[in-house]
Amino acid sequence: MRRDIFSEEHEMFRVQVRRFVENELVPKIESWNRDGMSDRESWRKMGEAGFLGANAPAEYGGAGGDFLYDAIVIEELSRVRAHGLMMGLHSDIIMPYIATYGTEDLKRRYLAPAISGETILAIAMTEPGTGSDLAGMSTTAVLDGDHYVLNGQKVWTSMAHVAAWGFFLVRTDPTVAKHKGITFLLLDMKSPGLTIRPLRQITGEAEFNEVFLENVRVPVTNVVGKVNEGWGVALTTLAYERDVLTMIRHISLRTALQKLLSLARRTMKNGRPASEDPVVRQKIAALSIGERVLQLNGYRSLTKILRGGAPGPEGSTSKLFWSQLDQDLAEFATEVIGPYSQLKAGSAMAPDDGEWEFYCLLARGSGIRAGTTEILRNILGERVLGLPKD
Repeated sequence: MRRDIFSEEHEMFRVQVRRFVENELVPKIESWNRDGMSDRESWRKMGEAGFLGANAPAEYGGAGGDFLYDAIVIEELSRVRAHGLMMGLHSDIIMPYIATYGTEDLKRRYLAPAISGETILAIAMTEPGTGSDLAGMSTTAVLDGDHYVLNGQKVWTSMAHVAAWGFFLVRTDPTVAKHKGITFLLLDMKSPGLTIRPLRQITGEAEFNEVFLENVRVPVTNVVGKVNEGWGVALTTLAYERDVLTMIRHISLRTALQKLLSLARRTMKNGRPASEDPVVRQKIAALSIGERVLQLNGYRSLTKILRGGAPGPEGSTSKLFWSQLDQDLAEFATEVIGPYSQLKAGSAMAPDDGEWEFYCLLARGSGIRAGTTEILRNILGERVLGLPKD
């Protein structure tokens, strides 16, 4: 990010975050990314240091800073590829909506422990039969006295296996149009009838889960926002995920590019370093330009937020562009490395200790997570360009 938008206080905060990340988190990142972040002690330490609530309301235990403080935290985590922590979902998607739409009771009960690191929050929206079509969900919440009774299934629920509370999108009125009759509820992840099954990914990670709901009872006081008006909250939530979080991803892309360039200088191709091959140089230049474009587009989003605005459907541009760039980088890395790119960590002949094998497998999901490429193109066509629906 541009340094001219950060004050001296921001940069002092960055020094603190970077020192913490290097000392406390870097030694554990590989196991986090593999196991889905199970180190609760480090999570609590982040809360104690004030990094989980840098821009959260002070009355609930947050630092009360502006969005730049939170952006710095995510930048520093992205710089060391700490994606297994999934802090963005916890602090930048779920907590702001409890603060905005939750009752005073919900804020007191959930924000303070989430900011301190005492509890971890997860979000459950996607279902097996719907994918990115969230409005097509079938998980139901039927009112029974002062409780809702939930039945259904969620999938790809990040951090559900370590979370204390889940932010669930459910259908409370099946008689209206699918975009209506949807509500957000906060669930205790240890509720009777709730079953969590971790999903092992192609990379070996296990940060995702299936969540099964069988007659799970949730107090009506746990509704976030208004009953049957959760779709608007969901759209805003997705906008933040696709825009705010994506604008930080240029940091991890830049780090990968730097490592790829270093590798190209060490890899021999036709009797000379691959970095001297004109085709290799051209592709690295194109990827570098793409990373810079992603960063500049992030500046635009950040400026909008700092001026009091919120991410809109145009944020799909950033996520769509990042997905393609990430996959292009991974594919090009395999071209430079050759068959050795398939070797896992631990192999004596694996370049960079198997990091590229992991990166290339992880990039396969870039066009799926936070909205599939196909859905994002529909959003841009309909809501940004004004094209008719198909």
